[in-house]
Amino acid sequence: MERPAKKRRYDYTLLIVVLLLVSIGLVLLYSTSSYNGRVKFHDSFYYLKKQGFATVLGMAGMLIVAKIDYHKWVPLANLGYLTAILLSVAVIFIGDEYNGSKRWLSLGPVSFQPSEFAKVAVILFLACLVTKNVKKMGKFRTLIKVLVPVLPIVGLVGASNLSTAIIIMGIAVVLIFVASPKYAQFIWMGAAGVGFMGIFLALESYRMERLAIWRNPEMYEKGYQTLQGLYAIGSGGLFGRGLGESVQKLGFLPEAQNDMIFSIICEELGLVGASFIILLFLILIWRFFVIATHAKDLLGALIATGALAHMMIQVILNIAVVTNSIPNTGITLPFISYGGTSVMFLLLEMGLVLSVSNLIE
Repeated sequence: MERPAKKRRYDYTLLIVVLLLVSIGLVLLYSTSSYNGRVKFHDSFYYLKKQGFATVLGMAGMLIVAKIDYHKWVPLANLGYLTAILLSVAVIFIGDEYNGSKRWLSLGPVSFQPSEFAKVAVILFLACLVTKNVKKMGKFRTLIKVLVPVLPIVGLVGASNLSTAIIIMGIAVVLIFVASPKYAQFIWMGAAGVGFMGIFLALESYRMERLAIWRNPEMYEKGYQTLQGLYAIGSGGLFGRGLGESVQKLGFLPEAQNDMIFSIICEELGLVGASFIILLFLILIWRFFVIATHAKDLLGALIATGALAHMMIQVILNIAVVTNSIPNTGITLPFISYGGTSVMFLLLEMGLVLSVSNLIE
């Protein structure tokens, strides 16, 4: 007698939260970007249409990836990581430069950021690599062996996009940390990381300038964006001015739809609205944790953990930048900031985690 096909048991809480974040993100993006779109492109829906198109592609990709057993991606993990390196090299030589940063590659009318693909590629690559070496993860030599292959992509991405390089390195450290039975060696790694970061900052004068701007934004012309963002947060109060009623987005806060969109959320929806967005991210991270702890095998657990690290680091860094808790690093708020490549690969990553949840019994 033929066995009935296994009914899929996706983590529907995760799926619902993702759909909520994507939907709310599109509404907030339109509210934030309509003025800029009208002024620059004579179309208040300009940014929304581009983000909406990328979101539709990402949603379709997420549903397809969610139905595929995540073990089938293992043979492609090395190829995916190698592709990420090659694309990052291509950005250095033939990449497009916007606002002083060379982060985009153009393929005809389509442009994308390879660094967003690199995040997903690193999660899958490291999950496979750690799984292969899990029995020897207690040895410092194995720890270095697993970490070293990630350094080329960190260096290549960091050349033009320090914030994304920090996220990729953070994902790598978290994945290695959860798989290692010995924690003392991470103290030495942390000390080496701090030393490396100090040298990296000192190599370029503009990086040290960012530290000075962070400490006293009112004394520097480049601190203008930070100050306008803080004005937006302060003027929102408890319940905000109301959706669509932001003043700072009317040309005062530069590129408000990108890295600084959280400040407009605070202005329009207030502390209550901003807290709700943060709550959705916390639920998302909690579901990643639940999936990781109940995953069928170590590979699935590491994939979910990688997504957890990615989301947690990126959300914390974005909100910290907007509130001027750390220097400005140009990092987006997942699902909400404008960026088609970002939302598309984030949704593919969510599909990967949903495929892990599908095999939980």
